[in-house]
Amino acid sequence: MLQLQTIRENKESIVTALKKRNIDAEPILCAILDLDEKRRSIQTELDGTLAESNRLSKEIGQLFKVGKAQEANAIKAQTAGLKETSKQLGEDLNATTAALQEHLYQVPNIPHQSVPSGNTDQDNEEIFREGEIPSLSEDALPHWELAKKYDIIDFELGVKVTGAGFPVYKGKGARLQRALISYFLDKNTEAGYTEVQPPLMINEASGYGTGQLPDKEGQMYHIQADDLYLIPTAEVPITNLHRGDMVSQEDFPIKYTGYTPCFRREAGSYGAHVRGLNRLHQFDKVEVVRIEHPNNSYQALDQMVEHVKNILRELNLPYRVLRLCGGDLGFTSALTYDFEVFSTAQDRWLEISSVSNFETFQANRLKLRFKDENGKSQLAHTLNGSALALPRVLAGILENYQTPNGIKVPDALVPYCGFDEIK
Repeated sequence: MLQLQTIRENKESIVTALKKRNIDAEPILCAILDLDEKRRSIQTELDGTLAESNRLSKEIGQLFKVGKAQEANAIKAQTAGLKETSKQLGEDLNATTAALQEHLYQVPNIPHQSVPSGNTDQDNEEIFREGEIPSLSEDALPHWELAKKYDIIDFELGVKVTGAGFPVYKGKGARLQRALISYFLDKNTEAGYTEVQPPLMINEASGYGTGQLPDKEGQMYHIQADDLYLIPTAEVPITNLHRGDMVSQEDFPIKYTGYTPCFRREAGSYGAHVRGLNRLHQFDKVEVVRIEHPNNSYQALDQMVEHVKNILRELNLPYRVLRLCGGDLGFTSALTYDFEVFSTAQDRWLEISSVSNFETFQANRLKLRFKDENGKSQLAHTLNGSALALPRVLAGILENYQTPNGIKVPDALVPYCGFDEIK
């Protein structure tokens, strides 16, 4: 959420910056400033009314002390009117503050200056590519066919138990899935991230804290009886570990990693491009989260990008890195790099990670602050990234490592799963 002071001081530059997102922010920013002015005006009037009421209350006490009851009672009638006025002003203030907050929630983050303009994912900017795309035989299969052939993932059984988008991993498929989780966590902890195991459900405050609410409530599973949400990513509970905190500058960088299942409704997602593991309602992901001093957050973002690159190099998967354009940028992000693995059998790129800097956008919602050298309270910067999302990584491994006789296992994973081939 953008800070009010930032909007007051930089309205025109924000309007210009948000054009990269193909948004005309002029109307809503004007509405925000009008509501802010109204809120401050009501607050000033309320403060004056309460001050006058307090002054008269003291005067009434003094008059009673000196025996001037008639004068005191006359003033009491005046204070009754002030109390009614202050009550109404308080209600107006609460309503205006709530309306202001709702308007602020509707404004996305300001794109970083390096974000390219564009409308769709076709306008994203490829900034890096690495790895050799393997040459497969003419009878090479997509991963959903391989999963059936080798009996390692059962999509139909998942439909029976729950519904589409909830696969059942079996035998070596389950072991390979577990191996990937352990491998990713080990790589992250070796890089200095502290492992945590967060809750899989969040309350409403946590959803608002990281920006899933009110923007994406239709994409989350909502448990209405308890007013809880199943997490769409570990980013949400992990970042909320510091909601409302005043951290110390000496604590930076704060680095976490965590494995969780993730749950997304993915409403409206249909077609051949979402077959198999390409898009699921439940999937596993290992996340990295960083809380940084504002001066260091973009250096931290570069480090996270290099960290994911190193993992993909070890897995020997062909990948590329994209800088997302304004039209494809997430609501809360200032700058996002997407990683995509090339699926040779599908002849397409599959997104397997997003690494983002949110600057102060989430921290302002979370009230996550630190004191600078002058003792002044400042908002921290938050970052997160997938390291990595398992379904499409697994799809890439199955498809790119297939041979006429079976599926080889990347060397880095063999110690974790205890076998080097699926036959």
